[in-house]
Amino acid sequence: MKLKIAVLPGDGVGPEVTHEAVRVLRTVSEVNGYDFQFREYPVGGAAVVADGHPLPQSTLEGCLASDAVLLGAVGGPQFDQLPVVLRPEAGLLKLRKALGAFANLRPAIVYDAVAHCSPLRPEVLRGTNILFVRELLGGLYFGEPRGRDENGGAYDTMRYSPAEIERVAKIAFEQARHRRKQVTSVDKANVLECSRLWRQTVSEVARDYPDVKLEHTYVDSFAMQMIATPSRYDVVVTENLFGDVLSDESAVLSGSLGMLGSASIGGAVGLYEPVHGSAPDIAGQNMANPVGAIASAAMLLRFTAGLHRDADDVQTAIARVLQKGIVTADLRPQQKAASTSEAGKEIERTLADLLGQRQAYHAV
Repeated sequence: MKLKIAVLPGDGVGPEVTHEAVRVLRTVSEVNGYDFQFREYPVGGAAVVADGHPLPQSTLEGCLASDAVLLGAVGGPQFDQLPVVLRPEAGLLKLRKALGAFANLRPAIVYDAVAHCSPLRPEVLRGTNILFVRELLGGLYFGEPRGRDENGGAYDTMRYSPAEIERVAKIAFEQARHRRKQVTSVDKANVLECSRLWRQTVSEVARDYPDVKLEHTYVDSFAMQMIATPSRYDVVVTENLFGDVLSDESAVLSGSLGMLGSASIGGAVGLYEPVHGSAPDIAGQNMANPVGAIASAAMLLRFTAGLHRDADDVQTAIARVLQKGIVTADLRPQQKAASTSEAGKEIERTLADLLGQRQAYHAV
Protein backbone atom coordinates (compact mmCIF):
# COMPACT_ATOMS: atom_id res chain seq x y z
CA MET A 1 0.00 0.00 0.00
CA LYS A 2 1.52 3.29 -1.18
CA LEU A 3 -0.06 6.57 -0.12
CA LYS A 4 0.97 10.18 -0.73
CA ILE A 5 -0.34 12.44 2.02
CA ALA A 6 -0.18 16.23 1.87
CA VAL A 7 0.11 17.62 5.40
CA LEU A 8 -1.19 21.16 6.00
CA PRO A 9 -0.55 22.05 9.67
CA GLY A 10 -2.01 25.57 9.29
CA ASP A 11 -2.53 27.93 12.21
CA GLY A 12 -3.01 27.99 15.99
CA VAL A 13 -3.09 24.49 17.45
CA GLY A 14 -3.14 22.99 13.95
CA PRO A 15 0.59 22.11 13.88
CA GLU A 16 0.40 20.52 17.35
CA VAL A 17 -2.54 18.20 16.69
CA THR A 18 -1.45 17.40 13.13
CA HIS A 19 1.91 16.23 14.48
CA GLU A 20 0.12 13.64 16.61
CA ALA A 21 -2.07 12.48 13.72
CA VAL A 22 1.00 12.01 11.52
CA ARG A 23 2.67 10.10 14.36
CA VAL A 24 -0.24 7.64 14.33
CA LEU A 25 -0.23 7.29 10.55
CA ARG A 26 3.53 6.64 10.54
CA THR A 27 3.02 3.83 13.05
CA VAL A 28 0.32 2.24 10.89
CA SER A 29 2.67 2.47 7.90
CA GLU A 30 5.76 1.13 9.65
CA VAL A 31 4.16 -1.78 11.51
CA ASN A 32 2.21 -2.99 8.48
CA GLY A 33 4.96 -2.38 5.92
CA TYR A 34 3.00 0.25 4.01
CA ASP A 35 4.63 3.11 2.14
CA PHE A 36 3.06 6.31 3.45
CA GLN A 37 4.82 9.41 2.15
CA PHE A 38 4.26 12.76 3.85
CA ARG A 39 4.93 16.21 2.44
CA GLU A 40 4.16 19.42 4.31
CA TYR A 41 2.70 22.60 2.77
CA PRO A 42 1.64 26.00 4.19
CA VAL A 43 -2.02 27.03 4.29
CA GLY A 44 -4.18 29.64 6.01
CA GLY A 45 -2.62 32.42 8.02
CA ALA A 46 0.78 30.72 7.99
CA ALA A 47 0.68 30.83 4.19
CA VAL A 48 -0.40 34.50 4.20
CA VAL A 49 2.65 35.32 6.28
CA ALA A 50 5.01 33.20 4.17
CA ASP A 51 3.58 33.68 0.68
CA GLY A 52 0.99 36.46 0.81
CA HIS A 53 -1.94 34.13 0.03
CA PRO A 54 -3.93 31.67 2.20
CA LEU A 55 -3.69 28.94 -0.46
CA PRO A 56 -0.44 29.26 -2.45
CA GLN A 57 -0.40 27.65 -5.88
CA SER A 58 2.35 25.27 -4.76
CA THR A 59 0.15 24.07 -1.88
CA LEU A 60 -2.83 23.53 -4.16
CA GLU A 61 -0.74 21.65 -6.71
CA GLY A 62 0.79 19.52 -3.97
CA CYS A 63 -2.65 18.63 -2.62
CA LEU A 64 -4.01 17.74 -6.06
CA ALA A 65 -0.98 15.51 -6.68
CA SER A 66 -1.56 13.61 -3.41
CA ASP A 67 -3.91 10.78 -2.47
CA ALA A 68 -5.17 12.58 0.65
CA VAL A 69 -4.82 15.86 2.50
CA LEU A 70 -4.44 16.05 6.29
CA LEU A 71 -5.24 19.55 7.57
CA GLY A 72 -4.77 21.02 11.04
CA ALA A 73 -6.72 24.27 11.30
CA VAL A 74 -6.76 27.77 9.83
CA GLY A 75 -7.50 31.24 11.14
CA GLY A 76 -6.67 33.65 13.92
CA PRO A 77 -7.70 37.11 15.13
CA GLN A 78 -4.60 38.72 13.63
CA PHE A 79 -5.98 38.00 10.16
CA ASP A 80 -9.52 39.33 10.69
CA GLN A 81 -8.75 42.74 9.18
CA LEU A 82 -7.46 41.34 5.91
CA PRO A 83 -9.57 41.54 2.74
CA VAL A 84 -11.97 38.60 2.55
CA VAL A 85 -10.05 36.91 -0.27
CA LEU A 86 -6.85 36.90 1.81
CA ARG A 87 -8.31 35.57 5.05
CA PRO A 88 -7.28 32.03 6.06
CA GLU A 89 -10.86 30.75 5.78
CA ALA A 90 -10.96 31.82 2.11
CA GLY A 91 -8.02 29.53 1.45
CA LEU A 92 -9.83 26.61 3.05
CA LEU A 93 -13.01 27.19 1.04
CA LYS A 94 -10.96 27.41 -2.15
CA LEU A 95 -9.14 24.19 -1.29
CA ARG A 96 -12.39 22.31 -0.66
CA LYS A 97 -13.77 23.46 -3.98
CA ALA A 98 -10.57 22.62 -5.89
CA LEU A 99 -10.50 19.11 -4.43
CA GLY A 100 -14.15 18.62 -5.35
CA ALA A 101 -14.92 17.17 -1.91
CA PHE A 102 -18.67 17.78 -1.72
CA ALA A 103 -19.60 15.58 1.26
CA ASN A 104 -18.31 16.34 4.75
CA LEU A 105 -18.61 13.40 7.14
CA ARG A 106 -18.51 14.33 10.82
CA PRO A 107 -18.99 11.56 13.40
CA ALA A 108 -20.22 12.49 16.87
CA ILE A 109 -19.35 9.53 19.09
CA VAL A 110 -19.93 9.43 22.83
CA TYR A 111 -17.22 7.41 24.58
CA ASP A 112 -18.42 6.01 27.90
CA ALA A 113 -15.16 6.97 29.61
CA VAL A 114 -15.72 10.68 29.03
CA ALA A 115 -19.52 10.84 28.91
CA HIS A 116 -19.42 12.70 32.23
CA CYS A 117 -17.67 15.60 30.43
CA SER A 118 -20.93 16.45 28.68
CA PRO A 119 -23.50 18.57 30.53
CA LEU A 120 -26.09 15.95 29.56
CA ARG A 121 -26.89 12.97 31.76
CA PRO A 122 -25.03 9.73 30.91
CA GLU A 123 -28.32 7.85 30.49
CA VAL A 124 -29.34 10.36 27.79
CA LEU A 125 -26.02 9.99 25.98
CA ARG A 126 -25.62 6.22 26.20
CA GLY A 127 -25.27 4.61 22.77
CA THR A 128 -24.95 7.89 20.86
CA ASN A 129 -23.10 7.56 17.57
CA ILE A 130 -24.25 10.07 14.94
CA LEU A 131 -22.71 10.55 11.52
CA PHE A 132 -23.39 13.99 10.04
CA VAL A 133 -23.20 14.14 6.26
CA ARG A 134 -22.93 17.82 5.39
CA GLU A 135 -23.13 19.15 1.84
CA LEU A 136 -19.92 21.12 1.46
CA LEU A 137 -19.78 23.00 -1.84
CA GLY A 138 -23.17 24.71 -2.12
CA GLY A 139 -25.62 26.81 -0.16
CA LEU A 140 -24.90 30.18 1.41
CA TYR A 141 -21.14 29.64 1.59
CA PHE A 142 -20.78 29.51 -2.19
CA GLY A 143 -24.04 30.90 -3.64
CA GLU A 144 -24.04 33.97 -5.86
CA PRO A 145 -24.85 36.82 -5.87
CA ARG A 146 -23.51 38.06 -2.57
CA GLY A 147 -22.34 41.46 -1.40
CA ARG A 148 -23.39 44.84 -0.04
CA ASP A 149 -26.00 47.18 -1.50
CA GLU A 150 -26.07 50.97 -1.81
CA ASN A 151 -28.10 51.31 1.40
CA GLY A 152 -25.48 49.58 3.55
CA GLY A 153 -27.29 46.23 3.59
CA ALA A 154 -25.71 42.86 2.89
CA TYR A 155 -27.00 39.77 1.09
CA ASP A 156 -26.03 36.14 0.47
CA THR A 157 -27.70 33.59 -1.75
CA MET A 158 -28.60 30.02 -0.85
CA ARG A 159 -28.58 28.03 -4.06
CA TYR A 160 -28.78 24.28 -4.77
CA SER A 161 -29.33 22.14 -7.84
CA PRO A 162 -31.00 18.72 -7.72
CA ALA A 163 -27.71 17.11 -8.75
CA GLU A 164 -25.84 18.67 -5.80
CA ILE A 165 -28.43 17.38 -3.36
CA GLU A 166 -28.68 13.97 -4.97
CA ARG A 167 -24.96 13.19 -4.80
CA VAL A 168 -24.61 14.00 -1.10
CA ALA A 169 -27.84 12.17 -0.26
CA LYS A 170 -26.50 9.03 -1.95
CA ILE A 171 -23.43 9.13 0.28
CA ALA A 172 -25.65 9.44 3.35
CA PHE A 173 -27.74 6.43 2.34
CA GLU A 174 -24.65 4.36 1.49
CA GLN A 175 -23.15 5.12 4.90
CA ALA A 176 -26.42 4.24 6.61
CA ARG A 177 -26.38 0.81 4.98
CA HIS A 178 -23.21 0.03 6.96
CA ARG A 179 -24.66 1.37 10.21
CA ARG A 180 -28.20 1.24 11.64
CA LYS A 181 -29.97 1.90 8.32
CA GLN A 182 -31.55 5.20 9.33
CA VAL A 183 -31.23 8.59 7.61
CA THR A 184 -32.57 11.84 9.03
CA SER A 185 -32.73 14.67 6.49
CA VAL A 186 -32.65 18.14 8.08
CA ASP A 187 -34.08 21.17 6.28
CA LYS A 188 -36.33 24.23 6.68
CA ALA A 189 -38.89 23.25 4.04
CA ASN A 190 -41.68 25.22 5.70
CA VAL A 191 -39.87 28.46 4.83
CA LEU A 192 -37.06 28.02 2.28
CA GLU A 193 -37.47 27.14 -1.38
CA CYS A 194 -34.03 25.47 -1.36
CA SER A 195 -35.20 23.26 1.49
CA ARG A 196 -38.32 22.25 -0.40
CA LEU A 197 -36.11 21.13 -3.27
CA TRP A 198 -33.83 19.42 -0.74
CA ARG A 199 -36.69 17.42 0.78
CA GLN A 200 -38.09 16.46 -2.62
CA THR A 201 -34.71 15.30 -3.95
CA VAL A 202 -33.73 13.33 -0.84
CA SER A 203 -37.11 11.56 -0.97
CA GLU A 204 -36.46 10.60 -4.58
CA VAL A 205 -33.01 9.21 -3.74
CA ALA A 206 -34.53 7.21 -0.87
CA ARG A 207 -36.51 5.10 -3.36
CA ASP A 208 -33.24 3.45 -4.40
CA TYR A 209 -32.55 2.45 -0.79
CA PRO A 210 -35.67 0.59 0.40
CA ASP A 211 -33.64 -1.03 3.19
CA VAL A 212 -32.91 2.38 4.78
CA LYS A 213 -35.52 4.28 6.77
CA LEU A 214 -35.81 8.00 5.94
CA GLU A 215 -37.29 10.72 8.10
CA HIS A 216 -37.48 14.48 7.43
CA THR A 217 -37.26 17.10 10.15
CA TYR A 218 -36.92 20.87 10.44
CA VAL A 219 -33.56 22.21 11.54
CA ASP A 220 -34.87 23.99 14.64
CA SER A 221 -36.71 20.89 15.83
CA PHE A 222 -33.68 18.71 15.19
CA ALA A 223 -31.38 21.07 17.11
CA MET A 224 -33.56 20.48 20.17
CA GLN A 225 -34.16 16.76 19.68
CA MET A 226 -30.46 16.02 19.16
CA ILE A 227 -29.84 17.23 22.71
CA ALA A 228 -32.96 15.63 24.19
CA THR A 229 -32.68 12.18 22.54
CA PRO A 230 -29.32 11.92 20.74
CA SER A 231 -29.05 8.13 20.67
CA ARG A 232 -32.06 7.80 18.35
CA TYR A 233 -30.16 9.27 15.39
CA ASP A 234 -27.92 7.38 13.01
CA VAL A 235 -26.98 9.27 9.80
CA VAL A 236 -28.00 12.92 9.49
CA VAL A 237 -27.80 14.59 6.07
CA THR A 238 -28.21 18.32 5.60
CA GLU A 239 -27.05 21.36 3.66
CA ASN A 240 -23.87 23.35 4.20
CA LEU A 241 -24.82 25.97 6.80
CA PHE A 242 -27.12 23.72 8.83
CA GLY A 243 -24.49 20.98 8.81
CA ASP A 244 -21.79 23.35 10.01
CA VAL A 245 -23.86 24.55 12.97
CA LEU A 246 -25.42 21.22 13.98
CA SER A 247 -22.20 19.21 13.84
CA ASP A 248 -20.52 21.80 16.08
CA GLU A 249 -23.49 21.56 18.43
CA SER A 250 -22.83 17.83 18.65
CA ALA A 251 -19.65 18.62 20.58
CA VAL A 252 -21.97 18.98 23.58
CA LEU A 253 -22.63 15.24 23.25
CA SER A 254 -19.00 14.15 23.00
CA GLY A 255 -17.83 16.55 25.69
CA SER A 256 -15.56 18.78 23.59
CA LEU A 257 -15.02 20.06 20.06
CA GLY A 258 -11.58 18.53 20.37
CA MET A 259 -13.11 15.06 20.07
CA LEU A 260 -14.56 15.57 16.59
CA GLY A 261 -12.82 14.58 13.37
CA SER A 262 -14.06 14.92 9.80
CA ALA A 263 -13.62 13.65 6.26
CA SER A 264 -14.46 15.62 3.14
CA ILE A 265 -14.93 13.14 0.32
CA GLY A 266 -16.50 12.78 -3.12
CA GLY A 267 -13.80 14.50 -5.15
CA ALA A 268 -10.48 13.36 -6.57
CA VAL A 269 -8.66 13.86 -3.25
CA GLY A 270 -10.07 13.48 0.26
CA LEU A 271 -9.55 16.20 2.88
CA TYR A 272 -9.31 15.20 6.55
CA GLU A 273 -9.35 17.67 9.43
CA PRO A 274 -10.49 18.06 13.05
CA VAL A 275 -13.57 20.18 13.59
CA HIS A 276 -12.24 22.31 16.44
CA GLY A 277 -10.56 25.17 14.55
CA SER A 278 -7.32 26.93 15.36
CA ALA A 279 -8.02 27.76 19.06
CA PRO A 280 -5.50 30.64 19.15
CA ASP A 281 -5.97 31.14 22.89
CA ILE A 282 -4.16 27.87 23.64
CA ALA A 283 -1.85 27.68 20.62
CA GLY A 284 1.72 26.70 21.42
CA GLN A 285 0.86 25.53 24.94
CA ASN A 286 0.80 21.77 24.20
CA MET A 287 -2.68 21.42 25.67
CA ALA A 288 -4.97 20.97 22.66
CA ASN A 289 -6.91 17.73 22.32
CA PRO A 290 -5.36 15.59 19.53
CA VAL A 291 -8.26 13.11 19.38
CA GLY A 292 -10.12 15.00 16.64
CA ALA A 293 -7.02 15.06 14.42
CA ILE A 294 -6.22 11.40 15.12
CA ALA A 295 -9.84 10.42 14.44
CA SER A 296 -9.53 12.31 11.14
CA ALA A 297 -6.44 10.23 10.36
CA ALA A 298 -8.52 7.10 11.01
CA MET A 299 -11.08 8.37 8.49
CA LEU A 300 -8.25 8.91 5.99
CA LEU A 301 -7.31 5.26 6.38
CA ARG A 302 -10.93 4.22 5.89
CA PHE A 303 -12.12 6.42 3.03
CA THR A 304 -8.96 7.05 1.00
CA ALA A 305 -6.86 3.95 1.65
CA GLY A 306 -9.68 1.47 2.23
CA LEU A 307 -7.82 0.18 5.30
CA HIS A 308 -10.89 -0.43 7.42
CA ARG A 309 -9.23 -2.72 9.93
CA ASP A 310 -6.43 -0.23 10.59
CA ALA A 311 -9.01 2.55 10.93
CA ASP A 312 -10.90 0.45 13.46
CA ASP A 313 -7.66 -0.11 15.38
CA VAL A 314 -7.04 3.63 15.60
CA GLN A 315 -10.56 4.15 16.97
CA THR A 316 -10.02 1.33 19.46
CA ALA A 317 -6.74 2.90 20.59
CA ILE A 318 -8.50 6.22 21.18
CA ALA A 319 -11.22 4.52 23.24
CA ARG A 320 -8.70 2.59 25.35
CA VAL A 321 -6.61 5.65 26.12
CA LEU A 322 -9.71 7.59 27.17
CA GLN A 323 -10.71 4.63 29.33
CA LYS A 324 -7.34 4.91 31.10
CA GLY A 325 -8.24 8.47 32.01
CA ILE A 326 -5.56 10.03 29.83
CA VAL A 327 -7.35 13.14 28.61
CA THR A 328 -6.45 16.73 27.80
CA ALA A 329 -7.54 19.89 29.61
CA ASP A 330 -10.73 20.40 27.59
CA LEU A 331 -12.07 17.20 29.19
CA ARG A 332 -10.44 17.70 32.60
CA PRO A 333 -10.28 21.45 33.28
CA GLN A 334 -10.08 21.28 37.06
CA GLN A 335 -7.56 18.45 37.43
CA LYS A 336 -4.16 17.48 36.11
CA ALA A 337 -4.55 16.74 32.43
CA ALA A 338 -2.37 15.18 29.77
CA SER A 339 -0.61 17.38 27.26
CA THR A 340 -1.23 17.16 23.52
CA SER A 341 1.95 15.17 23.00
CA GLU A 342 1.36 12.90 26.01
CA ALA A 343 -2.12 11.97 24.81
CA GLY A 344 -0.88 11.50 21.24
CA LYS A 345 2.03 9.29 22.30
CA GLU A 346 -0.23 7.13 24.46
CA ILE A 347 -2.67 6.61 21.59
CA GLU A 348 0.27 5.77 19.31
CA ARG A 349 1.69 3.26 21.83
CA THR A 350 -1.70 1.61 22.32
CA LEU A 351 -2.17 1.40 18.56
CA ALA A 352 1.29 -0.10 18.08
CA ASP A 353 0.39 -2.83 20.57
CA LEU A 354 -2.85 -3.57 18.72
CA LEU A 355 -1.11 -3.73 15.36
CA GLY A 356 1.71 -5.84 16.79
CA GLN A 357 -0.75 -8.34 18.23
CA ARG A 358 -2.38 -8.71 14.84
CA GLN A 359 0.98 -9.19 13.13
CA ALA A 360 1.86 -11.89 15.66
CA TYR A 361 -1.51 -13.61 15.15
CA HIS A 362 -1.09 -13.75 11.37
CA ALA A 363 2.47 -15.04 11.74
CA VAL A 364 1.32 -18.12 13.70
